Amino acid sequence: MDYKKLANMLYPNINKSINYYEEKYPERDLPSNAIVTRFAPSPTGFVHMGSLRTAFIAKKIAEDTKGIFFLRIEDTDLKRSVDNGIQGIIDDLTNFNIEIKEGRINQAEDKGIYGPYLQSERKEIYQTFAKSLIEKNLAYPCFCSEDDLNEIRLNQESRKERLGYYGRYAKCRYLSYEEIEQKIINGISYTLRLKSPGNFNKKISCQDLIKGKIDFPENDLDIILLKSDGIPLYHFAHVIDDHLMRVTHILRGDEWLSSFPVHKQLFDLLNFEMPKYCHLAPVNKKDGDSIRKISKRKDPEAALSYYHEKGIPIKAVELYLMTTANSNFEEWLNQNSDKGIEKFKFDFKKMSASGSLFDLEKLLNISKNYISRLTAKEVYLNVLEWSSIYDKELYNLLNKYPEYSINILNIEREQKKPRKDFASWSEVKENIWYMYDELFNNENIDFTKVNNSENYKRIINLYIEKYYDYNDDKENWFLKIKQLSDEVGFASDMKLYKENPSNYKGSVADISNILRLAITTKDVSPDLFQIMKLLGAKKIIQRFEKICK
Repeated sequence: MDYKKLANMLYPNINKSINYYEEKYPERDLPSNAIVTRFAPSPTGFVHMGSLRTAFIAKKIAEDTKGIFFLRIEDTDLKRSVDNGIQGIIDDLTNFNIEIKEGRINQAEDKGIYGPYLQSERKEIYQTFAKSLIEKNLAYPCFCSEDDLNEIRLNQESRKERLGYYGRYAKCRYLSYEEIEQKIINGISYTLRLKSPGNFNKKISCQDLIKGKIDFPENDLDIILLKSDGIPLYHFAHVIDDHLMRVTHILRGDEWLSSFPVHKQLFDLLNFEMPKYCHLAPVNKKDGDSIRKISKRKDPEAALSYYHEKGIPIKAVELYLMTTANSNFEEWLNQNSDKGIEKFKFDFKKMSASGSLFDLEKLLNISKNYISRLTAKEVYLNVLEWSSIYDKELYNLLNKYPEYSINILNIEREQKKPRKDFASWSEVKENIWYMYDELFNNENIDFTKVNNSENYKRIINLYIEKYYDYNDDKENWFLKIKQLSDEVGFASDMKLYKENPSNYKGSVADISNILRLAITTKDVSPDLFQIMKLLGAKKIIQRFEKICK
């Protein structure tokens, strides 16, 4: 058969050579050890936590080596694409500090010389390489209908043979030129299949950077390269794109691991240099006694919107993702809490081959530590931005009392061990609401939390009459609380109280908590002295008097 003639019959409008594209997309001018990675999602929905982790790691390893990270949109399955799906992906990435410097930058535009970065706009490129495979007798048109394929499958099942379009079951690979020509004249639609030269009984190896060496049987399936509309399937498209875009490292979920034999074969047949593969295990979650993959349907924390709504800082999410990516990161962070994540060098050898559990509690703990290291003004600005969308009441108060609010957020912050009261901006209000008269209500305080608090009104009145002085420093303020404790039969010395608790009605801690409850409604709060100083004498007296009515 004249395969060049066949190629021209199938794709008469494809006139460029593969050399044209090799010259159009030259090797990147980068340092010899630079890594080029891509994030290549389909525009079929929102970016979830597992995808964000992949993009985050891909970006990190590229930046560590002064390489390139870019965004490619794989939209060859047009039926599953959603409206504004591309912009949604870009917005999700941008909102998590993954800036797109090359690739698809919005719904309609690219940035970079290796585009188009939208696969549906690269149809001519794929068909050019497909045509070259036909010319080399490595691809052929397949006219099999769904019924034909079902018949093949049923035949294989009845014979208990391996399923697939291969060997003697690949009936269209044996058509003559005249048969092909007649079917095309008759208007029978066709796909383009690979004419695999593989031997299923032969072993090949994948040297995965995370999982190590993995052996597979060589591919012998005549997979579909181009659908009947000329659009490629993922296998063919990603091989061509990754080559022409000069990707050095392919990061993807390990659900694609079984496809490696097909991809290796395509790289070899197209005479492309093979990139390094890094198959990431899924992000898992403990569900009772079992472990499962984190689910967009079952787990709200799988959606990136969850973190925006809760107000979990993006930096905290980054730190957490790195703990799941490299086992040595947490130790590094403990020793380098003052350094940015960019100072840490990613190491493939420190990645778990079996995946990691998504631990929301751990993420929140990291977030608490992160927030505790911010200045009060930084916290204020972040809460202000978050509340402008999610809590208008809080936003209005922060806007109305900026300096006062910053001072509230600064209580027990500028010290060796700052307080860690909240892990997200949504938790701020529940921790500071009592500092605002507009929100404060102390009508239903439970004083039974305190030992022998039946006479709390007498204790509060006595404190107002004899001991409260706004101008006291902290030492004198606490000394007077101790004096009040002695006067009402509570131990002013905690050591003595612990030795003989039955000798006292309670301790100075109980007296402090009576005052704390009256002022804040809480039995646990940041430093009570600082709270009282910020509220001021007028508000303190008003709150005490309201309790003692």
